[in-house]
Amino acid sequence: MIIKKAKEVIRREAEAILELEKKINQRFVKAVELILNCKGRVIVTGIGKSGIIGKKIAATLASTGTPAMFLHPAEGIHGDLGMVRRDDLILAITKSGETDELYQLFPIFKRLGVPIITFTGNLLSPVAEKSDVVIDVSVDSEACSNNLVPTSSTTAALVMGDALALALLDERHFSPEDFALLHPGGNLGRKLLLKVSDIMHTGDSIPTVSEQANMKETILEMTSKRFGTTTVVNEKKELVGIFTDGDLRRLVERTDAIFKLKAKEVMTPDPKTIDGEELAAKALNVMESYNITCLIIPDPQRRPKGIIHLHDLLKAGVV
Repeated sequence: MIIKKAKEVIRREAEAILELEKKINQRFVKAVELILNCKGRVIVTGIGKSGIIGKKIAATLASTGTPAMFLHPAEGIHGDLGMVRRDDLILAITKSGETDELYQLFPIFKRLGVPIITFTGNLLSPVAEKSDVVIDVSVDSEACSNNLVPTSSTTAALVMGDALALALLDERHFSPEDFALLHPGGNLGRKLLLKVSDIMHTGDSIPTVSEQANMKETILEMTSKRFGTTTVVNEKKELVGIFTDGDLRRLVERTDAIFKLKAKEVMTPDPKTIDGEELAAKALNVMESYNITCLIIPDPQRRPKGIIHLHDLLKAGVV
């Protein structure tokens, strides 16, 4: 019985969403155009469950390039209307279209001359009559057995809000890079904004030995800097090779006379490098492609300017 009920709720809400597609018309187009031409912010307002949906829609708009904020109607009639400016636009959400607290705000909105878009299930309601654009989010019934609890109606309003936000996103040509700028702490933000130069190690942190260095010096440098590797440079300080702990293990397997060798005799020439201006995500791709854990960042004279380890990418959340 429990499983049957849960499936019924999901089905009924899904049906309500599918019905919304038929309600996308020129009113929706006009709403998009009004918001595109708005020089201020979209002020989303609603009370109760509609208010909760409104907060989510405001957040979605703001994160996709449309400045938006939420205004609680009850707080609005007690002073918070001061946040509404003449360049703003109102997006009101009300199932009945008869919410008193919301309706009391409309004369003020009209006096300010701000456009009003309303999501409602009652196209003939007092709120709808005073709106510039009315978007139909009506549903045949709630998913609740008694047709009382806001379920299908709130889902419909939420989905219509998503449709509005994403239509605006496309019209603004909002790119993944734009999205990342608004989400610098998110995974996408880190992948699209974080550069190699932001997390690479520089200066004395870079393990470096001369190509004439003996194996003791080479191993000490490699282990003391804790990268499991060391760069090898020539007399001009130019990068000529790299020596890793993997190279050391393979060397020990081949010969017992390792301490008679010099860095230039055991190094891997032409190590993999990356420009500091490249995205950290690209550094990860290079490491994965070559099955390595470090990349060197050279300067224009090919001197080691930085080093980046797989652990740095993990710590920065790029992986």
